[in-house]
Amino acid sequence: QVQLVESGGGLVQPGESLRLSCAASGFTFSNWFMSWVRQAPGKGLEWISTINTGGQVTDYANSVKGRFTISRDNSKNTLYLQMDSLKPEDTAVYYCIKYLDYESRGQGTQVTVSS
Repeated sequence: QVQLVESGGGLVQPGESLRLSCAASGFTFSNWFMSWVRQAPGKGLEWISTINTGGQVTDYANSVKGRFTISRDNSKNTLYLQMDSLKPEDTAVYYCIKYLDYESRGQGTQVTVSS
């Protein structure tokens, strides 16, 4: 069955960086567009970024464009999210998903940005 395991979250100060990882199994990772979404406290799921199968084409929400970078390593079945210049409003649980399949998300990883 599809399994997505997110990791790499933590508590950081504004302006700092984090790199999230998502280990995928149970499906042919290299055949799927992949996305990152997040859920802030008391809010719904927010789409952040998507990457195509080969990693050459990416798209970002305006709220993270220029600060976050999505990438993938198909040889390792792993998706990444490099987050730079973090802001308090980036505080959320972050999930990776198969493109448009929000039910595929794992347990998520908590990112807290606070001074």
